[in-house]
Amino acid sequence: MEALAKSDFLAKGETAAKPLVLWRPTAKTGLLSWLTTVDHKKIGFLYGISGLFFFIFGGFEALLIRIQLAVPNNSFLTSAQYSEMFTMHGTTMIFLVVMPMGAAFFNFIMPLQIGARDVAFPRLNAFSFWTFAVGAVILNLGWFMKDGAPDAGWFGYAPLTTRHFSPTHAIDMWVMGLQLLGVASIAAALNFIVTIINMRAPGMTMMRLPVFTWMTLFTSFLIVLSFPAITIALVEIMMDRLFGTNFFEVSNGGLPILWQHLFWIFGHPEVYILILPAMGIISEILPTFSRKPLFGYPIVVFSGASIGFLGFGVWSHHMFTTGMGTTATAAFALMTMAIAVPTGVKIFNWIGTLWNGHLTMRTPMIFAIGFLWMFMIGGLSGVMHSAAPSDAEQHGSYFIVAHFHYVLIGGSLFALFAGIHYWFPLMFGRKVSEFWGKTSFWFVFVGFNVTFFPMHFLGMEGMPRRTFTYDGDMGWNVGNMTATIGAFILAIGVAIYFLTMIYTFFKGEKTSKDPWDARTLEWSLPNPPPEYNFKVIPTVHARDGWWYEKRHTEEIQKEQAEHAKEDEAHGGIHMPYQSIYPFLASVGILIGALGVAVIDPASTTQDPGFWGPKVAVTILGGLIMFVSVVLWALEGNDGYHIHLNEDGSIKSEDHHAGH
Repeated sequence: MEALAKSDFLAKGETAAKPLVLWRPTAKTGLLSWLTTVDHKKIGFLYGISGLFFFIFGGFEALLIRIQLAVPNNSFLTSAQYSEMFTMHGTTMIFLVVMPMGAAFFNFIMPLQIGARDVAFPRLNAFSFWTFAVGAVILNLGWFMKDGAPDAGWFGYAPLTTRHFSPTHAIDMWVMGLQLLGVASIAAALNFIVTIINMRAPGMTMMRLPVFTWMTLFTSFLIVLSFPAITIALVEIMMDRLFGTNFFEVSNGGLPILWQHLFWIFGHPEVYILILPAMGIISEILPTFSRKPLFGYPIVVFSGASIGFLGFGVWSHHMFTTGMGTTATAAFALMTMAIAVPTGVKIFNWIGTLWNGHLTMRTPMIFAIGFLWMFMIGGLSGVMHSAAPSDAEQHGSYFIVAHFHYVLIGGSLFALFAGIHYWFPLMFGRKVSEFWGKTSFWFVFVGFNVTFFPMHFLGMEGMPRRTFTYDGDMGWNVGNMTATIGAFILAIGVAIYFLTMIYTFFKGEKTSKDPWDARTLEWSLPNPPPEYNFKVIPTVHARDGWWYEKRHTEEIQKEQAEHAKEDEAHGGIHMPYQSIYPFLASVGILIGALGVAVIDPASTTQDPGFWGPKVAVTILGGLIMFVSVVLWALEGNDGYHIHLNEDGSIKSEDHHAGH
């Protein structure tokens, strides 16, 4: 199922080339089944588990930061340790938590919403996850090495990242890890774009796509268009550090401000890469629990497109204090004000969905409403920063910390928690406790506001960001102690949420299909969904496809019976084989990346030599990756066919079905 079968392009009389297969894994359970899986649902699960693991890791880093700042002149962390915590907390939460959690939903839910049996390129999908995992490992490797973790800030401003200021391998690992995460993100994004455009069920026109699928599409385009900027910047840092070039080394004519432009032209679309999936989740939950269609569906879709488009024109509002000049400052201020309009439009549409609805206040709904409130507060403080004089006052202060946490935790995280709770019965067939779900919400809601709301006042009173301690006479004592107490309340709420989900996964009450009486196609499936997703690819008759099916049962059953006969006449349901090569290619990337980022050159001087063990390990990793990719390509589009009984159970599998 890699995109289209090769036989679709063969002329009459031609035969497809026989694939070269050295070993074909067939394990359905156990570790090998996970290492070789190409099932979008399993890959989504892997992304989700990884994101939740790093959320715990990043949250622990945040608690250590808050302990250090709880009281003045604290020595709980040294300045160097604080810089490492600060850098890795930001990097972890953005690149290893919110992005993979979004990718988890994209992988699991989006193909089901459009009526597809998998993504367009299943093996590329597996490769994207394993490359993400490799990047995450390299980013965090410094915790276990004498060099320590990266400490130049999650934004990596030059010249802090140059070899003069960071002579150890910590920044090399940060650079290489982010490069690999970019490769993983672009591979996944291209896959999602092709899947949505080419693999929609019959009748699923673009204006019948669920809003979550639209947000998947917009996010994927943002990734493809924005990640090249940071890729260029990271390559330039690597060249400066390894080969002595002068992109950012100011003493030799480099331009540190060039990094800021390249980073933020990626970094501001990145904000919408993080928030658009959340907007898609909210746009699915609110109609379900309001018992009415989404208000202004076309406006919500086009406002999402507008946010993506305008997001590329606002990056320099992060640089109002760098002296760009009045013309550039005015232009970016106006663009920043303009991007608030489509965001506000979405909020009014969500409120319109709630208005006069028959509201059911289940746990996903209250997390969704919590998102609305918190995201609006973050959005209002964001609009304040579009005014350059206001931004100049608040830039680099704790006011900014409050602002982006209201957007990224009050926004993205609340929506992700809502989405996990909402789709948990579909994913695992078990019902989450409403009592414990709502208990976790109130702890998270109260803890979040107690933590971050005082930071607005700390910022206005002059407390700078990125400072590891402060004097007791500055007037920041009460605000910091309050924020630290709030952080622990927030941690308790998150712990309750996680423990509830873990208990439900193993011991939770089993639930029936579609427990929420939802509207979109994924809820038409058994829970958990079978390997092949749909017994018969559905024909979509309305924007809310499953809502229509539930009210036209007889018509839909006749269609499905006809389509089932057609599928059987064509040999059954075509499924892609498992493959070990995406995993092995990522292992090769890991070895090569370690050679570049970690192993010292043969030269014992500080000159950036590149011989000896360093280049040998790098070449070895490159060879493993190259051979794996070649074998992957030679596998072709080979797959097998599944034959089903009337109840949807598998009758037989034809492993000699060919292409």
